[in-house]
Amino acid sequence: MSVLVWVMVGIALWHFAVLVPDRFWGGIVGAFLAALGGALVTGYILPAPGIPTENPPGVGEALWAMPGALVGLAASYWYGSRREPHPGAE
Repeated sequence: MSVLVWVMVGIALWHFAVLVPDRFWGGIVGAFLAALGGALVTGYILPAPGIPTENPPGVGEALWAMPGALVGLAASYWYGSRREPHPGAE
């Protein structure tokens, strides 16, 4: 059940990607994968490696996935903005 929470947090934060210019590596799909992957990685690693067995998962499970999703989105945006040339740049 915790994995579902991590995925939902990643998807929820991905929705905010439409508020910034589309410079994500791989476009909006790349941003989706970065947010999803980051949320899954930090949700699994923090606070202790593994999938928690508590059912239902608490609010803490959602909070641990947020930093990974945000870092994944930031890394995808940073890499994409440096990789693609800007209009007017020669």
